[in-house]
Amino acid sequence: MAGPIHYEVYVRKSAPSSWTLLIATEDRKHAIETAEEQLRDRLAIASRVNKETLDPETMEFSSLTILTLGAPEERKKKVADKAVPPACSSPAELYSPHARALIGRVLEDWLKREGVTAFELLHRPDVAERLEAAGVELQHAIQKVAVPESQATGQEVHGVVRHYQKLTEQAMARLRKAGRDGLFPALDDRSIADLAHRLTGAPDRALRMGGVVAGALKDRRGARDRLTVLMDLMDAAPADGPPRALVVVVVEQIVAEMLAVRTNLTEILGPSLDQGANLAAIVRMVAPEEMDALLRMDPRLALMMPQVEGPAARLGLHLASGEFPLLAASLARLVTRELTSQRRLRPHDPVGEIDILRLLAMALTASAGRLLTLEEVQTAFVERSKSLVTADFVGAYVNPCPTVLAEAEQLTRLCENVTGGANKRAAARWLSACIGSLRFETEIRQSVPGGASASQKLATLARLQRSVQAAHLADHDQTQIMDAIGAVGANLEADAHLIAQIVRAQAAAPQKLTALLKLATGEAGPLGPVADRARAEAIKLLRSPDVRIALTAAPQNVAALRGLMQQAGLAA
Repeated sequence: MAGPIHYEVYVRKSAPSSWTLLIATEDRKHAIETAEEQLRDRLAIASRVNKETLDPETMEFSSLTILTLGAPEERKKKVADKAVPPACSSPAELYSPHARALIGRVLEDWLKREGVTAFELLHRPDVAERLEAAGVELQHAIQKVAVPESQATGQEVHGVVRHYQKLTEQAMARLRKAGRDGLFPALDDRSIADLAHRLTGAPDRALRMGGVVAGALKDRRGARDRLTVLMDLMDAAPADGPPRALVVVVVEQIVAEMLAVRTNLTEILGPSLDQGANLAAIVRMVAPEEMDALLRMDPRLALMMPQVEGPAARLGLHLASGEFPLLAASLARLVTRELTSQRRLRPHDPVGEIDILRLLAMALTASAGRLLTLEEVQTAFVERSKSLVTADFVGAYVNPCPTVLAEAEQLTRLCENVTGGANKRAAARWLSACIGSLRFETEIRQSVPGGASASQKLATLARLQRSVQAAHLADHDQTQIMDAIGAVGANLEADAHLIAQIVRAQAAAPQKLTALLKLATGEAGPLGPVADRARAEAIKLLRSPDVRIALTAAPQNVAALRGLMQQAGLAA
């Protein structure tokens, strides 16, 4: 139970001043009027009313602000923490993966125009000189780094800018000196293998090998041509040991930065491929064993797999051998990022988009734990499934369907292929609306000359029910859809009097029982009223003395019927 309540009025006389208590009163109206008078009479620039409630147990007041008037309170500037050093304090720290990634982001447009990567910028004197000549680009990049760091640490912006300007000048001077001293020799008259053996054990071997490999890309334009050069260096690298590792690490870093740019990836894999085919090709390269296993299980999936040729195929061989583990993980995460984006995998083929998405889901799930965690894979496909249940996608997906039954079958397939509880429910709503529509029932029940018979339509409804069961919908949604299909089937059977015709047919008792039991078990008709009526008629037949005599005279027929009777719950 709340204790006594009173109200406190606070005011601020000027913008930089702090809040001071003016009055305390138990009259709420009086407190609010006092706060308003302070502003109206210009006695303060801001006023505030707090409600104070005493807790009888702790004997402490809990405060709640119920009114604030006037000028907002100035945000106090964060005090600089002198103990926090800059993110990068020496030129060598610019070569770390985190720093290179940041350089790639703040200089993204300039690097794209120059056709180089952040790794090359840090290892090629000619690229560094071009950046230095583009003073505005460099200054903007430094500001993009300095301003957020200043806000996070409270340091003065100009001081952080001056620090990174000085650090940049030192890094460029260091790189130019390395170039003048011949630390980055060209590969015109020597092989990469000999150079790797010579550099093994050198303290600056990573910088020197990076400069050599980056220098080999000089005057090479286009991602496909540049990747060809890098694969040639891999072919010419030492066979094994630390010398080969020295080359592999450098090439892997450059290729990872190249393929992080979407236009480069499109050029390497082929501009004719859509987004889904690009992702399938990437998954084929990073998870070749899992993809090959899937293709052996279902050779039809090979029709969706694009051909990977040229330098991309050569890169795939190195990925398959496990030489580029960091690149493989980077590409796998690129796939998940694209899956969570808004881009359509196949803009003009919704059915094909679901097919390629199913292939990617199976391949990435099979490789979970090696490249990505299972949670990362599931999250990516849950996000992608959200785009599959939107009105635009569903409309384009079912638009080619000639009949409402075909539309229901397509929506059932959609329910099967989306993941995530909310997405399953959304897909189930689309399917429920289709099956529960008057158009669906009318199309199923109407008789068309030369069209399907009533028994064929019932069998189609039974297949539709089994597909709904295989979609793993929520129990409520599945029950609702199954009941709707069963109700349509019941009306269709009632129109055709199919069960009555089976009972009156001039046929042997085992044949009648077989037809009725197939309806009762949901094999030849939908579960629901049709199955119940068929089960009831089957029980009547089994109780008939003539039928019992006929079945006793032909025990082989009883054996054939036993399985159906067990499914229908008529036999143990």
